[in-house]
Amino acid sequence: MCARRISFRLDFTAQTRHLLDMSNTTTLFTNTPVIWQSSSKPVPYPDAVVTMEKRVAAIASGDGPELAKELTKELVWILEHPALYTAGTSANAADLIDPDRFPVFKTGRGGQYTYHGPGQLVGYFMLDLKARGRDVRAFVAGLEQLVIDTLADFGVEADRRSGRVGVWVNIPDDHGNIKEAKIAAIGVRIRKWVSYHGISININPDLSHFSGIVPCGINEHGVTSLAALGIDTTMQDVEIALQKNFEQVFGPAG
Repeated sequence: MCARRISFRLDFTAQTRHLLDMSNTTTLFTNTPVIWQSSSKPVPYPDAVVTMEKRVAAIASGDGPELAKELTKELVWILEHPALYTAGTSANAADLIDPDRFPVFKTGRGGQYTYHGPGQLVGYFMLDLKARGRDVRAFVAGLEQLVIDTLADFGVEADRRSGRVGVWVNIPDDHGNIKEAKIAAIGVRIRKWVSYHGISININPDLSHFSGIVPCGINEHGVTSLAALGIDTTMQDVEIALQKNFEQVFGPAG
């Protein structure tokens, strides 16, 4: 199969998760500036998908009319969504506990059910992996490290968990026992070696909204946020830290 024509989804399962190379991220860095774009108002999910797919097609083609040249450049898009649930390619219908609570959208990204809503920073990464080592596992590891480093800037010690998707923290429960909770989710799709979808970081969302689903198919662990950890910060502050750390892993952006 010709790699240039590959269009595939990356699903993270317990069986494939251990294959991720967490250290091979150096090839992700390029000196070509990436456009960094933020939306000040919540973006409807279908609109975001249409925008991403157009951008991915333009980046993959690498050419177009002179006025459309800007669309061929790599893009990181930071935004919030209205309250909604998305179903990834591995979603189990039984994990949608309250289907009438918020709109539900099927999506081509890897993973299972995820909540998006106000107070959650969503980052969509439309990057040309042909120029970044053609290594999907390294790309995912790079996104994970980007989130971990960003959270560290706010004093949060977060890390990966074997066999699980996302970025996790340890927090004490009411009895002084340590429990695990997810603070950030990752789900990507790759088309013709161009990535899209990406990450979500819980800053100060209404955590009760996660109760309508089994987040990412994992029901034995909870969900948390920076606010729940006692960290009072803003979407803008987290975005600034995210961009700084992006430039360390992936290269200049602005």
